[in-house]
Amino acid sequence: MSKRIAVLVFPGTNSEEETVRLLRACGGDAHLVHWSHGKLLPGFDAYVLPGGFAYEDRIRAGAIAAHDEMMDYVIEGARAGKLVYGICNGAQILLEAGLVPGTGEVRRPTAAFTRNGPVPHFINTHVWLKLAVDPQRSPMLRGLERDALIPAWASHGEGRLAASEAELRALREGGHVAFVYAHADGSVDDTAIPNQAALGCAALVNREGNVLAMMPHPERDGWTFNHPDRRRGNAILEPSGGAVFFRSFVQAVNA
Repeated sequence: MSKRIAVLVFPGTNSEEETVRLLRACGGDAHLVHWSHGKLLPGFDAYVLPGGFAYEDRIRAGAIAAHDEMMDYVIEGARAGKLVYGICNGAQILLEAGLVPGTGEVRRPTAAFTRNGPVPHFINTHVWLKLAVDPQRSPMLRGLERDALIPAWASHGEGRLAASEAELRALREGGHVAFVYAHADGSVDDTAIPNQAALGCAALVNREGNVLAMMPHPERDGWTFNHPDRRRGNAILEPSGGAVFFRSFVQAVNA
C-alpha cells in the first residue's frame, strides 16, 4: 500500500497542483494540505514543500513560512526520520527552518538561498542538475544513477546559495551539496550556474539524508509535452525528464 505524501500549501504557494500531479503519476499517494489544516500533517508519511511565494516572501524568501505552525509538524516528522523534500520556495523554507543543511539549531539558519547574482533579478531558465553525491547518501537519491543528470527550470529571484566560508567548507566536506548546476553533457563549470550560487549548488541535503532542498523545479520539466522533441500520441502525457527524481522520491517513501 502506498504511503501518504502531504504537499503543503502556505498562503502564496503556487506550484502545488503540478507537484501533486507528478507525484501521483510516479506512483505516490499525494494530497494537498492547506495551512488551515496543518494539524492533519502527523497522519502523513512524507512531506513535500512546493514552490511559490509563501507569505509574499516578506522579510526574505521562506522566512515567515519557516515559523508557520505547519513547520512544527514538519520539523517533528523530520526528526523522526520522515522524508522531506522542498522545491524552490519550499527549499528556501527548509533552509530558514534550519532543517537543511541541519548544521545548526532548528530555526536558526546557517545558510540561505538569497538574491541572485551578478544582477539581483528574477531568472527563468532551463537548467541541468547533476547528482554530486553517492546515490546512497539519501534514500531519496537511491533510485538515481551515479552522476545522474536531471532537467529542470530555475525560476527564482533568490536562489543563490550563500553562507560563511566556514559553513561552505562544512557543506562541501560533509557531502551536503546533493546537486550542482551542469551543462547538458554533464560537464560542470561556472558558466552552468545561472545565479552565482556558492559551490555551484542547486540542492542541499541534511546530515541524516532525509531532508532535501532543491532550488530548480523538476516538475516543470516532468512531462513529455514539456520538451521541444516531444512525441506524438498518448506518449506526450507520459512523465519524463524531471520525473526521474520524483520516481526516486516516491520509491523511497513507499520502501
